[in-house]
Amino acid sequence: MKSPTLVAAVVIRAALSVCILSAACNLAVADPVARTANAVATVAPDTPPAAAQPQPRVYLFRGALGPIFSRGMDRLTNRLQEAGIRADVYEFTICRLIADQAIRDFRNDPAPIVLIGHSMGGLCALTFAGILKSENIQVSLVVTIDPAQASPKVPLNVERFINIFLSDSILGGGDVVAEQGYQGHYASFDLKQHGEVTHINIDKMDSMHEQVVTAIAQLATTPAKGEAVPLRYVVPPDAPLELWDSGTQQLARSGDTLQKLAALNHVPLWSLTQANQHSDSAPLSVGQRVLVPRRLAPPVATPAASRRKR
Repeated sequence: MKSPTLVAAVVIRAALSVCILSAACNLAVADPVARTANAVATVAPDTPPAAAQPQPRVYLFRGALGPIFSRGMDRLTNRLQEAGIRADVYEFTICRLIADQAIRDFRNDPAPIVLIGHSMGGLCALTFAGILKSENIQVSLVVTIDPAQASPKVPLNVERFINIFLSDSILGGGDVVAEQGYQGHYASFDLKQHGEVTHINIDKMDSMHEQVVTAIAQLATTPAKGEAVPLRYVVPPDAPLELWDSGTQQLARSGDTLQKLAALNHVPLWSLTQANQHSDSAPLSVGQRVLVPRRLAPPVATPAASRRKR
């Protein structure tokens, strides 16, 4: 009788012979993880890289006597160009002419459109947006800087609107509102309590220029979708101008106060007390809706980001 050791050796030798002749056996004895990886590689091709977002076109407009009193628009144009953003500045008197050219440019080469104007240039920016609305063209952002009081409302094709103005200004003072049914992002900042700011120098504020350039540069990565609660602020005299895009509503939890929510969201306390008309240290009711300003920046993991929203 053959020994068990000899029998085992014969069986192993036979199995190896079959494996050599059969590709199926290779799959049977291969490592399961390796088989799975090979199968995935065979079935799922490489994902093609995402297409680059088109660069925005920015149209800026000076106010009356623009070459003298609206030089801030020229400085902002230069800063945009230095940041690699396509930008040109014009007189408000040729608003319709530039709008017609913008329509042709968009038809030939679609790209996000941004409109910025000071004084009568602000009126032009809103008129310009209305012209594009009649052509079913969206406007990514409109920024008006102490626009004329006769300025039209924000049309429905504007995704984001920011108004920086002086409500007590005679030359400007346009407290612009949106058309009924507007669902875009809206933010209004009244600087009337800032005695150092006038209609003549409001367009030349470096901090505003910096924030506007940043917002435009981020347009491709910050789609204006989702909840948009209008913001309206009178900026306190000792507070810097912070250009939030709009507001969002958060539901208060047990023990929450406006002070705590301001810290969680990294916003000044005054912005919550003014918007919500509530004491900064008094407890909030559980489930109470609280309006919080925000920028439409790429999402960042913070404690506030995980809070329940309306």
